[in-house]
Amino acid sequence: MSLGDEHEASGGYGGTGQTRTRLPDGGGDVYGGARRGGRSSSRSLITVVGVVVLLIAAIAFANRGGGDSSSDSGSGSKPDAASTAASGTKPVRTTAGGIPTGFAHDQQGAQSAAANYATVLVSADILKPTRRAEIVQQVFVTDKQAELQDKLNKAYSRDFLRNIGLDDNGNPTAGSTYVSRTVPIGTKTTSYSDAAATMEVWCTGLYGTAGENSANPVTSDWFTMTLQLRWANGDWKVDSFSQKSGPAPVPGDNKASTADEMSKAVEEYGGFTYAR
Repeated sequence: MSLGDEHEASGGYGGTGQTRTRLPDGGGDVYGGARRGGRSSSRSLITVVGVVVLLIAAIAFANRGGGDSSSDSGSGSKPDAASTAASGTKPVRTTAGGIPTGFAHDQQGAQSAAANYATVLVSADILKPTRRAEIVQQVFVTDKQAELQDKLNKAYSRDFLRNIGLDDNGNPTAGSTYVSRTVPIGTKTTSYSDAAATMEVWCTGLYGTAGENSANPVTSDWFTMTLQLRWANGDWKVDSFSQKSGPAPVPGDNKASTADEMSKAVEEYGGFTYAR
C-alpha cells in the first residue's frame, strides 16, 4: 500500500505429454528376436549423418564470427546464478518491538534489512496510529522520523481509514479482520556503499477486509518497493522509500476462499524474518 493509496490487485502452468511407441521390425520378437542383416549399410548411414552434423556445426560457428563472445548481443545482460540465489545466512539475531534489528554491515545485510522493512511498511500495523509511531522510531533514521511520521499520519488519515472500513485506531468492525501482509519475492541492489544503499524489493501481498458483506474484500497485489537505506547507530535504517506496481504474473484461476477462511489464515499463520 503506497502512501495515501490502496493497493490495486493483480497461473497455472501445464504441459502436454507424448508417449512414443516403438514398433517391431516386421514379424520378429520386439524384445530379442533374430538380428537383421545390413550392418555395413548401417555404418555407412551413420558416417554420412555424422559428416552432415559436423558440416552444419561448422557453418553455424562461422556465422557467429568464429565464436567471438563480444558478438553475442545478450552477453553480460543477465545476472549469474549466485546473484539471485538465497545466501542461507541468518539475517539477524535480535528484534525490537517485533521488528528485526542488527543487520550486517555489508550488501547482504542491507538487502535483508530492505526485505524486512518492506513487510513492516506495508502491514496492517502501519495503519494503527500508536503502532505506527513505534515503527517509525524503529525503522527510520533519527533525522527523518518527524518528517515521515507527519507524512504517514496524513496519508492514513481518518477519512482514509473509514474508506477501507477501519475506525480511527485502525481496527475493523466487530466480526471482521483487516488484512495487509507483504511477502518479499526478491531483492536487488541499485547502489551500495558502507554509508548508504538503495535496494529494490519485489513483493506480493494481501490486503482488504475479511468479513461478512465486506465492501473491501481481501485481494492480492504485486509491487516493487525502493528503499534508500543509511548506516546509522550500528544498523541499516530507512532514509526514504517509494513504491510502484508490478511486475505481476498472469492471474491464476484459484477459487476465492471465504471470509472466515481468510480470517483464520491470518490469525493462524505467522510471518517470517527475511534473509538475502
